[in-house]
Amino acid sequence: MFNKKLEVSLCKATVDQLKSKPDQDNLGFGRFFTDHMFKMRWNRQQGWFDACIQPYQPFELEPAAMVFHYGQAIFEGMKAYRSKDDQIFLFRPEDNFNRMNQSAVRMCMPRFPQERILQALRAMIYLDQDWVPKTQGATLYIRPAMIATEPALGLRPAEEYLFFIICSPVGAYYAEGFSPTRIYVEDKYVRAVPGGVGNAKTAGNYAASVKAQVEAHEKGYTQVLWLDAVERKYVEEVGTSNIFFLINNELITPPLEGSILPGITRDSVLQLVRDWGYQVSERRITIDEVIAAGMAGTLQESFGTGTAAVIAPVGEFCYRDQHIQINGGLIGELSSRLFTELQEIQFGNREDPHRWRVRVG
Repeated sequence: MFNKKLEVSLCKATVDQLKSKPDQDNLGFGRFFTDHMFKMRWNRQQGWFDACIQPYQPFELEPAAMVFHYGQAIFEGMKAYRSKDDQIFLFRPEDNFNRMNQSAVRMCMPRFPQERILQALRAMIYLDQDWVPKTQGATLYIRPAMIATEPALGLRPAEEYLFFIICSPVGAYYAEGFSPTRIYVEDKYVRAVPGGVGNAKTAGNYAASVKAQVEAHEKGYTQVLWLDAVERKYVEEVGTSNIFFLINNELITPPLEGSILPGITRDSVLQLVRDWGYQVSERRITIDEVIAAGMAGTLQESFGTGTAAVIAPVGEFCYRDQHIQINGGLIGELSSRLFTELQEIQFGNREDPHRWRVRVG
């Protein structure tokens, strides 16, 4: 239920609440948080209410809050970018909020008024604009989230929820920066199953992936390549990103059939490469086909796509003790072009033919 009279109040941080800005050359990812946050509440009687921009601070939850027991928690990942002339842009925020509402429906949580929340987000970023980094490649990461807060035990949809947005200035997602990563093909654990919640950005999906990621790190790999849960042979995602393969000049990515998150960057890549005249296929691809192409030298490039990393080139796959190096372990031409083009659009340094940018303020 949407409250048509929902108004957003503003409570600015006082001077003593303002934080020192971190060193922009040593931001890392998700370590620092801005002066303000947005939050609002929902219950079955009132719909959405108590919407406000306020100083960043903890909030209290009862031990019986249903999010702790039954996992109703969804989130999104977005960014704000500072251009060379000090304008600040968002990239496809409407699509992120639309996807979040789709996640809400799948998790039996209330949808929220997207336009109103986008207005509030723009106001909050304008208020905290000094937190948007000026260092090349650095951005302001934006994390909207929704959790079940009703204090009750018993498996059912909660009747109270908290929606909030926090922001964090970030550098590169991977420590390696924009350089090829080493990927371990996971054939023991699975990320999602048909009919499950793989196409929702829900917290449980990420919790379930941690063990495989830790084991891959212990073996010296950056991330894992997930296979399907039924036959353990079809490629699905890489880490928390969508995956692409360039084989014989054909760009291939797994189709969205319910177990894969519909990435905003994935969709942007598909649009750009089609604009450029590439042959593109959204089809199922087996790990055996990938390995065979690697052995034959026809696997020209592979890369992951996502908001955090943007484009993450893959330099090597390891599958059952087989090591496949891609493009001599170097960044491929298409990966590099996509990374550059997307970054220049996002930072306002290039024409935006698809109208993906939204100006803040």
